[in-house]
Amino acid sequence: SAPRCRINKQLLDVRVVKGEPAELSCTVSKDEVTGTWFKDGLKLTNMDGIYFEKEGLVHKLIINKVEDFHAGKYRFEGGDTKTEASIFVEDPPQVDKVLLKNLTSVPTVAKAGQKVKIKIPFEGRLPVRATWLKDRMELVDDTRIRVDKTETFTMLSISSSERKDCGDYKVRLKNDSGVLEINLKLVVLDKPQPPAGPIKIVESSASDITIQWKPPKDDGGKPLQSYIVERQQVGKNDWVTLGETPRSCTTFTTNKVEQDMSYYFRVRAVNAEGTSDALESEEVKAVSKASPGAPDPPEIVSASRDTITISWKAPRKTGNSRIVGYIIQKRKKGTTTWLPVNNVPIADKKLKMTNLKKGLQYEFRVAAVNAAGIGDASEPSQPVFARDSTKSPGQVQDLKVSSSDSTSITLTWKRPEAEDGGDVKGYEVEMRSSNNLNWTKCNSLPIEVTTYTVKGLQAKEIYFLRVRALNDSGPGEAAELEACIEAALPVVSPRLLIDDTVKSFLVIKAGNAIRVNIPFEASPDPVVTWLKDGLPLPNRATINTKDGTTQLLIGEAEFADSGIYTVELQNALGKSEKFSFQVQVTDIPQSPGPIQLEEKVPNTVTVTWEPSASEKWESNLYYTVLKRESQKGLWHVVGDLIYTNKFTYTKLIPGRDYYFRVVAKNYLGASGPSDTAQPWRIKKTKAEFQVKPQKYRGVNQNQPPRILVPLKPHVVTTGSECQMSCAVGGHPAPKITWYKDSRDLSTDPNYFCTNNFGVCSLVVMGVTKHDEGEYMVEATNELGRAFSKAFLTIKGNN
Repeated sequence: SAPRCRINKQLLDVRVVKGEPAELSCTVSKDEVTGTWFKDGLKLTNMDGIYFEKEGLVHKLIINKVEDFHAGKYRFEGGDTKTEASIFVEDPPQVDKVLLKNLTSVPTVAKAGQKVKIKIPFEGRLPVRATWLKDRMELVDDTRIRVDKTETFTMLSISSSERKDCGDYKVRLKNDSGVLEINLKLVVLDKPQPPAGPIKIVESSASDITIQWKPPKDDGGKPLQSYIVERQQVGKNDWVTLGETPRSCTTFTTNKVEQDMSYYFRVRAVNAEGTSDALESEEVKAVSKASPGAPDPPEIVSASRDTITISWKAPRKTGNSRIVGYIIQKRKKGTTTWLPVNNVPIADKKLKMTNLKKGLQYEFRVAAVNAAGIGDASEPSQPVFARDSTKSPGQVQDLKVSSSDSTSITLTWKRPEAEDGGDVKGYEVEMRSSNNLNWTKCNSLPIEVTTYTVKGLQAKEIYFLRVRALNDSGPGEAAELEACIEAALPVVSPRLLIDDTVKSFLVIKAGNAIRVNIPFEASPDPVVTWLKDGLPLPNRATINTKDGTTQLLIGEAEFADSGIYTVELQNALGKSEKFSFQVQVTDIPQSPGPIQLEEKVPNTVTVTWEPSASEKWESNLYYTVLKRESQKGLWHVVGDLIYTNKFTYTKLIPGRDYYFRVVAKNYLGASGPSDTAQPWRIKKTKAEFQVKPQKYRGVNQNQPPRILVPLKPHVVTTGSECQMSCAVGGHPAPKITWYKDSRDLSTDPNYFCTNNFGVCSLVVMGVTKHDEGEYMVEATNELGRAFSKAFLTIKGNN
């Protein structure tokens, strides 16, 4: 006999997104086999959108555009063999592509105070869960913000928008088939904030005043156009507009002032949305210009028989106008008459002088010049000879701090080596604090001994000190050291210094370190308290506090480290405000919880499980269900891409043991498995009793159908299961047919019908809004017909 046809390549289950094409294919062993295709037991023929192909030994069923009704079990029969598989139709959330492009590429712009409504219609298998997030945190309803969610759209409403509403938003749509995330931006325009203060008085005189300010910290979302400057005379109510400056100019000079009168000034920033509130100055008086103060004594840079070069620094007090130059004077050592070196002020702070008499010893002084005139002259410089310099003294030896207290430091040193400087005439000591680059002389006359006490110092400050030896050629090379003054600390209330570098939300990959630095100020040093979710930190966490910073460190992050962390300071003056931030640790998902098995529909098993703890932070998490039929058998996938915590398996054979396993998955990988503790078995049906029909002597036993217990109306929520039941009598046993809105449900795979000894049930698994309507059960036999009707109402989850 000829060899039998066999299937070389079986049909495989297919999961396809609604609207996409789908294809089933198998390979047979004989080319002459034509084959027949079936769906849910019914023979298929070529029709619109579905057709068959045969390419040699390969047979294909092709669907151009998959719809919900294409879901079901397909079978190919060829010769004396067959193979079957299922098409599962996925319907993830979708948004119109044009709307999606507009939302993601063009920011939504609103003016402050306006209402904002962002509506996103969507399609997809219900229920669809919609979540709105801003800066990674979920939006919740408050007095201004409201999030609406329906079965067809979600909408963000802001009753009165503010600048703080600006930012990046994310809309997450999720159902059993997948997740869609939409990123969009909201821009709220407003008038600028006031210019940053304070207003500085750059220059003031009897005839004009110059003020200066800084740009506002927030320009309102639109470029600044200008600044408006106004003036008010003290004692009067009216403000007078003095003028405007372009946005690039933050100084303004006015001559609309009178001598000895006092004024207030205010400045407003302007953009296309309006004018800011005003920044006001302190009281300013128009007075005659003040001359500069005295500079420090000039220093000798170099000396020879023909020239002497000196340098100096600007005075600390410049008067109320800028310095335009300096006048230098000289005198012979031992005389009282000062002679001018220059008659016209020089802008430089260094001068090389000639026309000196060789061998004479000179002193020099400097005075600054501003609009008010020549200021006070400095103290004289060190005397210097107009002669070729002898060798400068060498560096002093063994400079050190011999003692110190809260306000002073005592230095000691030794003379330079004899060959490094010849005849030392004395020493000079200079100092500067750590935050000042300018050196200040501590002694006006040369020090003749090798010790000196520097007084008037500040507590807890670092100072740099240097000592030079002096001889006729001037000062020698400096010896320098650093010293720190320790004293009672000033008292400062504890305060956390939170800025842009301190984040309120951190996402950490499991295994990486959690390291958070929080700067603060407090004196005396505070007690630092760290909490996690309101409780003390776990032992794995390390806290290090020093130099005005407290640090949280966890070497290798675990999922249990996710939570809200809080830090607080306390010293004798009180407590600081608390600062909290959220840490989210993510990784390969954690295992699902325990599995439960239940026979909700005859000859099926519904697998439910506790969700993986990773669901709390993982938006792309899904589940895979596997089964095997013995303790040592191979595991086979029976359900994948499951976004709920429930799966119903229908291909059960009575009498066999089934074991089930669930794993959670994301883009990083799969979790450990969660397995059933005991096998699941459906017992084979046994005839435990016989129904003996009543015998009526002389009476016809045939009866028309009748409804013994009618259908009842049902109200259920989307996503749940619904079972409608009734009881039917009659002889012969009536044929049972179910209808929804007059449509026969006999061949619809979405409904499961049973009839056990006259108890008739219809099961709808995972109901949606489309299942709402009027249902009817009809019982018919050769003697008549009976029916019962009831209405199914579907409620949303919200």
